[in-house]
Amino acid sequence: MKHETDVVVVGAGPAGLFAVFQCGMVRLKCHVVDALDAVGGQCAALYPEKPIYDVPAQPSILAADLIERLTEQAKPFAPTYHLGRQMVGLDKTESGFTCTLSDGTEIKAKVVLIAAGSGAFGPNRPPLDGLEAYEGKGQGAGINYFVTKREAFRGKRVVIAGGGDSAVDWAISLSELAASVQVVHRRPKFRAAPESEAKLKALSDEGKIELVVPYQLHSLDGADGKLNAVIVATLDGQTRRLDADVMLPFFGLATELGPIALWGLAMDRNVIAVDPANMQTSVPGIFAAGDICTYPGKLKLILSGFAEAARAAHSAYEAAHPGEALHFEHSTSMGVPGGK
Repeated sequence: MKHETDVVVVGAGPAGLFAVFQCGMVRLKCHVVDALDAVGGQCAALYPEKPIYDVPAQPSILAADLIERLTEQAKPFAPTYHLGRQMVGLDKTESGFTCTLSDGTEIKAKVVLIAAGSGAFGPNRPPLDGLEAYEGKGQGAGINYFVTKREAFRGKRVVIAGGGDSAVDWAISLSELAASVQVVHRRPKFRAAPESEAKLKALSDEGKIELVVPYQLHSLDGADGKLNAVIVATLDGQTRRLDADVMLPFFGLATELGPIALWGLAMDRNVIAVDPANMQTSVPGIFAAGDICTYPGKLKLILSGFAEAARAAHSAYEAAHPGEALHFEHSTSMGVPGGK
């Protein structure tokens, strides 16, 4: 199947969805490609029930709700979604680019906007013997690498391993409904936002969370795929048994760029280097926004991705319509083009 459009957006996470809206505001039509079978990127696939705190005017919003609102915001511009497919080919043409998808679909576009987050992702798994026997048991049982159904942990004995934002945030959240929450970390200092770390330690002082430090994972105890306990050990070999129904190891994600790495774009530490003045990559007509890109002073925040998507959309208009002035008005005065 063949299509033609103004912009191909690679990635349907928050930055990609907001890019569709911003492109629509400057009257550019979009096709959106994502390897996942639903929009939302990591927000939808990994932590839909995790609260996000750094979205302006939203003191707290669940990741799934954020994606729902971004999708609704983009809806008036009728983007075409190609989900469950990768963009495996990108070829320069006289009028722009030909994008080839993994199912053979071809999309001719004037501009490409890459908002692919961190690329393809999967969890870093702890090196424990017999780990596989406890995987795939569903939310709230065995080994879970992500929380997608918070309610499934109600009344459960939860062991969380790790010291970053995910470990700290989920320890705080699950302490409201789990029977017990124990956090295993190899040192007393956590690598989380200072306010979150302070809240974690306050909950520990109140007895709602137990900080098991300094310990690291040693082994698992259970039978027939049912987890009974997590065995932890100090650096000098002293062990301790933590009764558990479920363990959440939060050791980050293993990511790879996949086909993006083959498109001849200048890279900086495995992400795409862009000019922050216009969000253009080293290839004219290809722009990037969100966690996939970098530049001096880059902040890896969702709100930064939104601003980058807006800048990239305006730059995309200039690339798609060279020599034509963009008469931009604020949304409060112009409304939503084609919307109500």
